[in-house]
Amino acid sequence: MPASHQSSEKPTALIALADGQLFYGKGFGAEGETVAELVFNTAMTGYQEIMTDPSYAGQVVTFTFPHVGNVGVNPEDDETTDPVAAGLVVKWDPTEPSNWRASENLVHWLVKRGRIGVGGIDTRRLTRAIRQQGAPHVALAHNPDGEFDIEALVKKAREWKGLVGLDLAKEVTCAQSYRWDEMLWAWPDGYSKRSEPGLKVVAIDYGAKRNILRCLASAGCDVTVLPATATAEDVLALNPDGVFLSNGPGDPAATGTYAVPMIKGVLEKDLPVFGICLGHQMLALALGAKTIKMNHGHHGANHPVKDLTTGKVEITSMNHGFAVDAQTLPEGVTETHVSLFDGSNCGIAMKDRPVFSVQYHPEASPGPQDSYYLFDRFAEAMRARRSA
Repeated sequence: MPASHQSSEKPTALIALADGQLFYGKGFGAEGETVAELVFNTAMTGYQEIMTDPSYAGQVVTFTFPHVGNVGVNPEDDETTDPVAAGLVVKWDPTEPSNWRASENLVHWLVKRGRIGVGGIDTRRLTRAIRQQGAPHVALAHNPDGEFDIEALVKKAREWKGLVGLDLAKEVTCAQSYRWDEMLWAWPDGYSKRSEPGLKVVAIDYGAKRNILRCLASAGCDVTVLPATATAEDVLALNPDGVFLSNGPGDPAATGTYAVPMIKGVLEKDLPVFGICLGHQMLALALGAKTIKMNHGHHGANHPVKDLTTGKVEITSMNHGFAVDAQTLPEGVTETHVSLFDGSNCGIAMKDRPVFSVQYHPEASPGPQDSYYLFDRFAEAMRARRSA
């Protein structure tokens, strides 16, 4: 198998696919090895937000956009405390940052946080491999000496069990409940805090991104975040006006073993419920639908989705490898959004109650802001219930 990195320098990194394909490149960031599922992301911005998105647990991200690292990193753009993605793959080596907000460069940031980066890769060829055979299991290795045990790396990739049946929400959720009052970033002050009383929202953290919580706060919500394993009794004890189900990683069927009973208990109380990403899948399972593993998933900030209720098309930010099977939606639940890439389900709603969810990330971090209206819709549903 010819190397995809054409250089006189000895390769210092290797991507070994489970089928034996090898991609050699130049390593940066942390040294060592990691095994994960390989996906590609088509976003042109937001690599720091992507690397710190808990939904990427158990995955290595290939960036199809070549300019990664050019704006550096800064503490404000982290979506969680540390990177969650297992590693990143790029075409060009990261350059020194050129942005007034940068406080550090990407390479040093990866070293400190124990994440491997690989540059000099033919990312188009790698992306074609992902699309053709589905998201493959890979072993990623970075060794400055350029010495690799190829047979052992391929074996590790083949023996990795993968994400099917894997509950990762427990690994990325918060350890205990907490309050959230920080609102969206705005020039020139940055992040501000909510001070006035608002709608009481309980957010279930399956791997919540900070910017999603900020969107809730900016929409007028007093947010209390609970761990993924919270019960219906835990949620209802807080007397919320509504319940939010966050994004997260892993197989929704595995997480559903404890999340579905909680959601069913909340639905019995006729509360407004809003879910996104894994939360969308959890809601669908609780209502009686099923989820399926996708070939290579949806990962990027340029995914067109049609709102079937209005006919409008939104450009959305997505990150998911599982999808709700629309054919299994029960009576009383409608499909509200579909992907214009492949027709897969991207939204559901109950016909007679303010319970709805979408597959994508409407908080635009990174990505377009076409879908922010969903947070306002959730807030309006809670206000209507208060005044009823």
